[in-house]
Parts: sequence; C-alpha cells; structure tokens
Amino acid sequence: MSQLSWPALSFREQQWFHRDPMSSRRATRRNTGTFRAAVVPHIRDLTPSVSAELQAATVRMSDRLRDFDRESRHLDSLPFAAILLRGESVSSSQIENITVRARKLSLATLGVSSAPNANLVARNVRAMQAALAASDHLTTESILAMHRELTEGIPGDSGMLRREWVWIAGESPVTADHVGPHWDDLPDLMRDLVAFMDRRDIDPLVQAAIAHAQFEIIHPFTDGNGRTGRALVSSLLRARGVTQHVTVPLSSGLLHGKSRYVEALTDYRSGTLESIVSCFVSACESALASTAILHADVAAFHREVLASRQRVTRSLRAIADLCCAEPAFTGRMVEDLAHVSKPTAYRTVQELVERGLLREENAKVSGSTVWTAPRILRALDDFAERAGRRASE
Repeated sequence: MSQLSWPALSFREQQWFHRDPMSSRRATRRNTGTFRAAVVPHIRDLTPSVSAELQAATVRMSDRLRDFDRESRHLDSLPFAAILLRGESVSSSQIENITVRARKLSLATLGVSSAPNANLVARNVRAMQAALAASDHLTTESILAMHRELTEGIPGDSGMLRREWVWIAGESPVTADHVGPHWDDLPDLMRDLVAFMDRRDIDPLVQAAIAHAQFEIIHPFTDGNGRTGRALVSSLLRARGVTQHVTVPLSSGLLHGKSRYVEALTDYRSGTLESIVSCFVSACESALASTAILHADVAAFHREVLASRQRVTRSLRAIADLCCAEPAFTGRMVEDLAHVSKPTAYRTVQELVERGLLREENAKVSGSTVWTAPRILRALDDFAERAGRRASE
C-alpha cells in the first residue's frame, strides 16, 4: 500500500507520580498525573510516497552520494574513509550538545586519559564502526551491538532495550513533548523496523530518513538513541549500496539545520513524511559541500608531507597515509606499518616533527610515544565549526 500520508502516532494514557526527592511540592504536583505514551504504528508493509518533486530530489541525491563514494575511493589515494568516519561521529555528538576538539578526541581513541566528552565521542566512533560492520545483516541484535559500543563503561542497560519510560524534553512524562512506547512493545517494534529496513523496493534515502525517524519515536534505549539512530542511517545506506567505501557525514548537515531536523521529527510523529525526507536531502547537500573542503585540507597536508623530501620513499608515503587516517598515532602503530623497517619509519617521523608537520605529544600509551598531525586536527575542527554554524532558517 502506497502512503502519501503516513500513519500518525496514537496514544495510551498512563499514570505517573513524581518521586524526585529534590523537587519542590509545586514541581511534584506539576509533574504528577496522566501522561500520553506513544503507540507506534507498524511500517514494515507500508510503501512511502512523497511528492514528485521531492522524489526526483532524493533520486538525484542518492546518485550524487554514489558518485561521491566512488570518487572518494580514489581521491589522491588518501585514506579518507577514516577521516569521514571521525567527522560523522563528532557531528552526531554535537547534535546532542557533546562537543570535543579533534586533538582530545584523537588522543582519547588511543586510550590517553582525557575529558569525559572526548571519551563519549570516541565511543561514538566505535559505534559507527559497529554500524558499518553490521550493514550486511541488520538485526535487532546488531543495533544492540551499536548501542553497546556507544555506551561502553556506562553502568545499567548498555546494549539492552529499556525497561522504563523515556521522554523528550520536560521534567517528567507528564510535562514531556514526547513519551516513548511501553517497553513491552519494543521487541515487536524493533522487528518491524528491521523488516522495513530489509526492503529493497524503496528509494534508499527515503528509506533511511523514515527508518531513522521511526527509530527515534520508538526510543528503545534510556540514553544514546539519537547517536545510535544516526549510526543506523550510515549502516542502511551501506546496506543499500549507496555508500560502500566511505561514510558521508550526514550528521554535519543535520547539525547545520538542527531546528529543521527537530521539527521534521515532530512532523513525522504527526504522520507527515515530506519534512524528514526533505531534511535528509538538504543535510546531504550541506555535508557534501563541507566534506569537499575537508578533503582539500587533508589533501594539501598529504602533498606537503610528500614534498618534504626530494624523493618520495615508501616510508614517507606510509607515514603520510597513517597521519591522514589517524591524526594521533603511537610508536607501535609506526612499527606496524607494512613493508617499512622500524628504524626508517621512526627516522621519517622525526624528520616530519623537525619540519613542524608532526608534533610529539607529552603522553604515552603503554610506554609508546604519541604523535599528532596538527594540520589534520585543525581541518577536523574547521569541519566541525562549519557544521555548527546554523543555517539561516
């Protein structure tokens, strides 16, 4: 059945008594009473339909994403996939107001003790990697694995469907903007969502936008729903063959138009598809434009490293590739470079430090020296700053 309109949420009334011992009597009264919990419709057998104009735009954008993915595999022979994965993780976390500079994030991914936000975003990188690994076979279990990577080290229900009420905004379900469905409904709703994502008769970008919005109204976890849901988009686009080699940092585009993104999710709950699909098309447009600048910055650094010697040796190229993919790296990673002797690799790193292209950090990982590539870190910070600038809406 084709759906120009989409089934809106219905609601089931529930009772809530506010038990926060720190609340005043007035706050307790305000947050005690009846609330409306979402009853989420099944979508596995529904075929979405959007306006002809928007459908044409999604087809064009899906083609552009495929072209970008194909071209990125060969762009200056750069290891660009790792950089884009990091950019997506930072932007997705920024949407949740979790911000971190690229240097702290890069050090956190090595295990260097860092700020809490850096560790949170480092977990987001691992969740993205789990999402891409699961793209061949998306299941409830693989989604739980993404969440487990995202929330590792957090006590409670990491990688588990929630067993309590969750809500968006407000101090309680009574004053919230949205209350997720009852936890007894979650296994069935997740199976329904997975079945929808398994479909191959829907435009991939339309399917990704709807799957993400459906995941957000299900809100299956007590925390990390937004970041897990955006990782799911990358997994689905890869499963559909739109992106096979790199991750388009779609979250950077969603962040650029954050208020529009929030409004689109609200519209979806009311049964309107156009807003979320249009939002995703615009987010892709913004992400591709910003990614082109990021690529130019990374490529310029890569060329400068190769130009630091009269002859481009195997060792120099290996180090150049390493610091573009991993802007913070250890001596152990240098030693693991294929077909490069350890003394030669260390000598190459030291030469680049002396030229100011690399920096030796005052940190050790398991006794191993740590270096960073400041130019790559600055390029990533600039990428995050561009995403964080709100579009005029």
